[in-house]
Amino acid sequence: SEMPLLSVPKEVAVGTAMLGIAFATGVLAGKKYPSLVFGTPKSSKSFIGKSSPLWQYILDHSLREHPILKKLRLLTAEHPWGRMMVSCDQAQLMANLVKLIKAKKVIEIGVFTGYNALNMALVLPDNGRVIACDINEDYAKIGKPLWKEAGVEHKIDLRIKPAIQTLDELLASGEAETFDFAFIDADKESYNEYYEKCLRLIKKGGIIAIDNVLFSGKVLKPRKDDLAVQSIHRLNEKLLRDARISISMLPMGDGVTLAFKL
Repeated sequence: SEMPLLSVPKEVAVGTAMLGIAFATGVLAGKKYPSLVFGTPKSSKSFIGKSSPLWQYILDHSLREHPILKKLRLLTAEHPWGRMMVSCDQAQLMANLVKLIKAKKVIEIGVFTGYNALNMALVLPDNGRVIACDINEDYAKIGKPLWKEAGVEHKIDLRIKPAIQTLDELLASGEAETFDFAFIDADKESYNEYYEKCLRLIKKGGIIAIDNVLFSGKVLKPRKDDLAVQSIHRLNEKLLRDARISISMLPMGDGVTLAFKL
């Protein structure tokens, strides 16, 4: 079906245009400098010179990391599964988008140690809320003391249960189309279900950010026995044709798609 035009708020339209320019610039840079590595690894190793010098320059001249965020990042890097943390530059973009659309209600599916939740909570107004969904409280316990230290613990509503259950509870309580932003970064096999429920919860003009959409490049040739990659690939195909949204897929971190609800 034909996608409606000019049906999102001015701020979102401007933000989308800026992201498009940034993507185009990155593509041209990649053609000029074939060795340029797009995005950053999901670990602190990108800060010790193992990435492209040009990309390192971009990080050095754009990343503004709150001291408590840095403390949480370093703690997370020491964890055996530290690589699961969202890359710093990507988390900063998520926070900037939350601020751009003046969000008050946010959903995060997949919290881990809470770096991204903290980043978003820092830019939310005092009455803002992040509904943070995870099934493992042990990981979140690493970040919770730092949420408190940053003075934003009251903004993060951690719900330890399957995210589908939390999303269904939000819908059942009449909260459809009341959220401004959602970030999806949990089990990949459930991505489509997370997306559909978040689309119902997000208001028009809101944004759904979907992480790991490139899955280390495996989406190019998904193996039949790799259910996670198959799920991501099917969702990528679906989002391209979904007339309910406009999209930008960014080669940042492990790939992130921004879906703007029309």
